[in-house]
Amino acid sequence: MEDSIVNKVASSGLVTIDLEEFYPKGERTLLDIKPWLFHELILKEKEFREYIKQEDWSKYKDKLVAVTCSSDAIVPTWAYMLVALQLQPFAARTVFGNLDTLETVLFEESLKRIDFEAYRDKRVVIKGCSKLPVPINAYVHLTNGLRPFVKSMMYGEPCSTVPLYKAPK
Repeated sequence: MEDSIVNKVASSGLVTIDLEEFYPKGERTLLDIKPWLFHELILKEKEFREYIKQEDWSKYKDKLVAVTCSSDAIVPTWAYMLVALQLQPFAARTVFGNLDTLETVLFEESLKRIDFEAYRDKRVVIKGCSKLPVPINAYVHLTNGLRPFVKSMMYGEPCSTVPLYKAPK
């Protein structure tokens, strides 16, 4: 009698969700308006509008742009609105904040495609290791969406998981 090797992970009925599959494609870039401020601290409207007029906005074509001001300046809301208006014909997506904020927004938009109902009564593993920068908020969003539907939820790899949730019987 031959002993055969059985892949228990493959036959376990676990469904793995890899958030890397939802990674939004596109080049990310940060647009910091600090250099457009007087002494990098004060927004002077006339000079700011001149910087806006002189900027080559086409360099943001098809890019995912986070707009911020890295100095401790008080920047009026309308200034960011002017920048957004200039980016709109070129950039694929524009958000206010840093690159982490951009990733969070992009993932939230991408995860809206998930049909959580498809995971009803399933044993789900949310893949943990990734080569791409997946924000923690994406894991939280996925967890919140899955909880009402899944039988159980784990984090990690199918061969080594951390149990997170088990539906009451």
